[in-house]
Amino acid sequence: MAAEELMSKHKTALNHERAFDEERKIASRAKQRRGRNRLAHGLFFLATLAGVLVLAILLFDIFQRGWSYVTADFMSNFASRFPSRAGIKGALWGSIWLIAITAPLTFVIGVGAAIYLEEYAKKGWISTLIQVNISNLAGVPSIVFGMLGLTIFVQILALKKSVLAGGLTLTLLILPVVIVAAREAIASVPNSLRHASLAMGATRWQTIQKVVLPYALPGIMTGTILALSRAIGETAPLIMVGAATFLAFTPGSLFDEFSALPIQIYNWVAQPKAEFSNLAAAGIIVLLVILLTMNGLAIFLRNKFQR
Repeated sequence: MAAEELMSKHKTALNHERAFDEERKIASRAKQRRGRNRLAHGLFFLATLAGVLVLAILLFDIFQRGWSYVTADFMSNFASRFPSRAGIKGALWGSIWLIAITAPLTFVIGVGAAIYLEEYAKKGWISTLIQVNISNLAGVPSIVFGMLGLTIFVQILALKKSVLAGGLTLTLLILPVVIVAAREAIASVPNSLRHASLAMGATRWQTIQKVVLPYALPGIMTGTILALSRAIGETAPLIMVGAATFLAFTPGSLFDEFSALPIQIYNWVAQPKAEFSNLAAAGIIVLLVILLTMNGLAIFLRNKFQR
């Protein structure tokens, strides 16, 4: 009996020791996980801080150099070879014309293509091939679209160096982005809503019009406006289609020559006089205000339609 008691006590001690070792290992692993978590948190914070610091330094430099040049004369004068007389009126109106052409074309064609691919196209290798190519086009460099616009719109269709040629080129540039964004928004609509609408006797188009599009509209609008924000800041495609770097008038029709804010900024930066660099900074401020306004509009529309 004494031997059995000793064996029992020995086993109990061993079990306690094993349990203690196991708890110590668990505590050690938990400590290592917490350490790795803190390390990852610190790295991510430093990465975010680096991006924010670079952006803050850039904005500080731009506003310091260009804020005093953003005056009423700067907004109402045309481009000039004399820094004291130079303004941004022609380029600003050119950008407005471009967006006025690009926005409706991109929205109608992009959303229409997304609806077809998600709601009507049969699932198969052809549909998959089309979707993959559209996604690939969204990553093509903008200069390639500029060359395409030069070939099709300027040369073949003989639109020359017109606002219409520039707007159509920018439409080609951001159309894949809008299609991808609209497809993702439409695909996020629960199938139960579609089935409920069809069960109530609605046709497929009525279901799309009354159920799918209202549900997907916040994502569609957000993607479209962000794509337009990219288009308004593009330079390479507009250079390819012949946008003017010096323009002393505002476009009066779709077939007039044009300039744009990125083109004007690029032209000022290339000038040897230091005053033109300050004018370029002022032009960047105007462009940033437009971009932030468009992004703010995207957020407003998204929140409004979500409610």
